Amino acid sequence: MIRIVGISGSLRAGSFNTALLRAAQVGSDPGVDFDIATLHGIPLYDGDIEQRDGIPDAVVALKQRIVTADGVLLATPEYNNGIPGVFKNAIDWLSRPNSDIARIFRDRPFAVVGASPGGFGTILSQNAWLPVLKTLGVRQWSGGRLMLSRAGQAFDADGALVDEGARRQLADFIAGFVRFASETAG
Repeated sequence: MIRIVGISGSLRAGSFNTALLRAAQVGSDPGVDFDIATLHGIPLYDGDIEQRDGIPDAVVALKQRIVTADGVLLATPEYNNGIPGVFKNAIDWLSRPNSDIARIFRDRPFAVVGASPGGFGTILSQNAWLPVLKTLGVRQWSGGRLMLSRAGQAFDADGALVDEGARRQLADFIAGFVRFASETAG
């Protein structure tokens, strides 16, 4: 069984990116354990808080989910042509202390997807993730791209992915990433 953790970069209850992860979870093969994580409960990074109180419980819990995963899928919104601050903040917390970077990130398969109400998908946000992930030393899967544009038309009012073309594209993307994570884990 391959375990994938999908992390949604949006806090919004009706997030297209969380819905994209739910669609990936539902559409995954039976041999894939697809876990969905959110960023709820992760405070703004503050080195003084880290020094005084240590790593917050929400960060410790997310680290544990990542460590037990064979691959990590970031579902990123795009805010003002870049990475959402709340998502980057979470990654910054996950990289603390510096000595933990190798345990959490080094050589772990990562991929990035995104859904946006606009016409360009999340291309700029996904591109902005590349140097961050390189710095952390992940094994970035670049075998495909998934940038779902006009997401408001692709999902129904309940957050189900109803666009058949998008569902096929998502299924192909997930299957490719699972193969990559399997090869790395094996």
